[in-house]
Amino acid sequence: MNDGSRRSGSQWKRKVFIVLTCLVFIALLGLGTWQVQRLQWKQDLLASITDRLKSQPRDFADIERIMRETGDVDYRPVVVSGQFEHLNERHFFATHNGLSGYFVYTPLRLGDGRIVFVNRGFVPFDRKDPGSRSDGQIDGPVSVTGLARNRLDRKPSWVVPDNDLSKNIYYWKDLDTMARLSGYRLAGEVVPMFVDADDAPNPGGLPIGGVTIVNMPNNHLPYAVTWYGLAASLAGVFGFWLWRERSRS
Repeated sequence: MNDGSRRSGSQWKRKVFIVLTCLVFIALLGLGTWQVQRLQWKQDLLASITDRLKSQPRDFADIERIMRETGDVDYRPVVVSGQFEHLNERHFFATHNGLSGYFVYTPLRLGDGRIVFVNRGFVPFDRKDPGSRSDGQIDGPVSVTGLARNRLDRKPSWVVPDNDLSKNIYYWKDLDTMARLSGYRLAGEVVPMFVDADDAPNPGGLPIGGVTIVNMPNNHLPYAVTWYGLAASLAGVFGFWLWRERSRS
C-alpha cells in the first residue's frame, strides 16, 4: 500500500470518528434535556398531588364530574356512601408495615344502584378468608372517606405477574376483570375508578385502612446531571484528541 492510500484511509477513519463523536454528543445532550423536561413535569405533578391531598373531601358526585371532565381524579379526597357487597371482594397482593398479605377491594353498591370498588385496606395472608374477619364485614349503609384513584387500562409492566384469577389474587388492578368476575357490567354499572378508604378503624381491626402510598421518586435531576456530565467529558476528550492531531500535523 502506498503512502497516498495510507493517508486516505487514515483521513476516512478520522472523519468517521468525528461524525460518531458528534452524534454521541448530540444524543447525550438530548437525553439530558429530556430529563430536565421530565423534572419539570414531575415537580408539577407532585405539587398537584400535594394540593389535592390537602383539600377537603368532595362528594362522590363531584368527583365523578371531575372524572368526566378531565379523566383524572387520582388522590382527590372523597366521601362515598352505599352498602358493601362482601361476597364479591377481590384481593390484591400487597405489603403493609413489613407484612405480606392483601388489600381487600370490596364492591360498594351506591344509592343509584351502581358499583364502585373500594380498597378497604390490608389483611395478612392468614386472614384472606372473609370468614376469619367476620366482624369487619359491615352490613347496612356505610359512608367511606378516602382517596379517589384512577383505574388502570393495562398491566403496568411486563415484570408484573398475571393476575391469578382462580385464587382471587390480583397483582395489578384490572377493574374490567374484577367487575366481570363479580357479575357486574363495566359499562353503566361499575364506576370507572377506585376509592382507597382512609385509616378509620373497621370493626374487629380488619381490614386496616389508610394504606395509600404516595411515593413518586424524583430522580430526574441527577439523571440530567449524569447525561450532561458525560457530554462534557466527551467534549473534553474530543478536544484533547483534536489538539493532539493538530500537533502531529
